[in-house]
Order: sequence, then C-alpha cells, then structure tokens
Amino acid sequence: MKYIFERGSFSYYRITDSQLNEARTETRAFSDGGRVSYKTTAFLSHKHSDLEELKDIIGFLRHSYNVDVYIDSMDTNMPKKTSGETAKRIKQIIEKSDRFILLATDDAIESKWCNWELGFGDARKYRDRIALFPIKEKGTSDYQYKGNEYMQIYPFIAYYNGSERYKNGIPVEAGYYVCYYDLDGTRIITPLKDWLK
Repeated sequence: MKYIFERGSFSYYRITDSQLNEARTETRAFSDGGRVSYKTTAFLSHKHSDLEELKDIIGFLRHSYNVDVYIDSMDTNMPKKTSGETAKRIKQIIEKSDRFILLATDDAIESKWCNWELGFGDARKYRDRIALFPIKEKGTSDYQYKGNEYMQIYPFIAYYNGSERYKNGIPVEAGYYVCYYDLDGTRIITPLKDWLK
C-alpha cells in the first residue's frame, strides 16, 4: 500500500497550459454560481507554490474520475488582495463543492490558509466528503512527511497494489482508495471512484 506519494508521482497526468485554462474557465463558471456540468465538483485546497503538483492532481482527477476541480488561485472573482472577503468567498465555494481535497504537501501542511480551509472543510464535509492527498518530498522517508498526524484524523487518498487483504481475508482490488481510521483503529477504505460519486 502506498499512502504517501512522492512529488511527481502523478506527472503522467500533468495538464498542459491550455488545459489549465480550461480548468480556469470551469473555476470561473463555478464561482459565478453555475455548475459547469453534472460532474462531481471538488474544492482542491493547495499551497500556491505547488503549481506543478497541482497540474498533476487536476489532470489525475479530471481524466481518471471525470471531476471538475475548483482552484481558488484561478478564480478571477477572488479579491486581488487577501482579505475577509477572500475567506467569505472560499467558505461559499467549499460549501457548494461536492468534495474537499487538500493537496497535502509539506508546504500546504505548514500554510495557515490551507489549515484554515481544512478546518472549515472539516466542519462542513467531515469524513464522507473530505480527504487529504498526501505528497512528500522526493527521496524522503514516509516518517519525514509533515502530515502524518493529519492522516490519523482525516481521511486520505492511498493506493493499494492488490496484495493487501480486508480483515475478513478478502483481497483488496488494486486501485486508489479513500482511507480513514475508525474509533477502534480499524482502517476503513472506500474506492476513490465511489467516494467521488
């Protein structure tokens, strides 16, 4: 099982600049109050310095799961200067989005805005509609990842390679899952495709 991904793990899915402009158009339409389609919408919280990783994850979610992704840094309706109005708009979009995903890089874990968004998302979408997408620095060990504590409290996206088994001995099919720990420490997993419906 891989539950913390290295930077660049999803570069195969990286979107081009023109596809990034499509995502901007979707973000703009969504923030204006319209739904671009009947697809699942996901608020993708991220640190603005993680643009390359952001392009990878947008591509992964759009192409593998047909998800419309909202990215606040691409929303032209956001105030030019961060203010209380910024927070108010972000709250509205998080509430309106079907899912909340934190692109949980080490920088995002340390960001006051990402933490604030995660806290608000937790209050509005906890457990069944919120997840971390844990990304560590290349060449580092899992224990060095700064978000390990977060993964004990919040659901997170992981990859099972097909060699794992459920408690009852049934094999877990290879693929991406949203995982969380129940109160008794049991790991609960849901296929990502089902979680995103």
